[in-house]
Amino acid sequence: MLIPVKVEKALNAHLGLEMAAIYHYLSVASWCETKGFEGSAAFFYKQSAEEQLHFMKFFNYINQVGGHAHVPELKKPQTSFKTILETCQKSLEAEHKVTVSIYKLVELARAEKDHATEAFLKFFVDEQLEEEMQFNRLIDRIHLIGGGPQSMYYIDKELEKLGGTTAEATE
Repeated sequence: MLIPVKVEKALNAHLGLEMAAIYHYLSVASWCETKGFEGSAAFFYKQSAEEQLHFMKFFNYINQVGGHAHVPELKKPQTSFKTILETCQKSLEAEHKVTVSIYKLVELARAEKDHATEAFLKFFVDEQLEEEMQFNRLIDRIHLIGGGPQSMYYIDKELEKLGGTTAEATE
């Protein structure tokens, strides 16, 4: 086995957060779509697809280095939201949990002298910084322009630019 047992266990635990993010973004996308926020729905579908790629990178990595990846159990995500602002705030919270977990994984890999896992995690450290900055910017914009109907239309169009169309995001 190329991976220390402690690291394998921690990576498997982290898989639950990655899978929860997939489900969270699917749930948010569905809510947005039912409320007429098609641009936001496309953005969140794209986020879900990106999280699925992350999940698979972790899953495959565990197996490639001699561990055994496990499919995590999940609880149902929140399915109803009051505003686009709330969806962004909840998404930032979810991303922050993933960030904290990845930082702990880096610390554990260093402590276990698992240089391969530490190198593997570099991509995710950078990715999480990007994700948190993106949601902080979105939240700041929503606060700046307010929550009126015209403001929500503008935000929906901004999110569409980030996510493409709903059809593109779900392909």
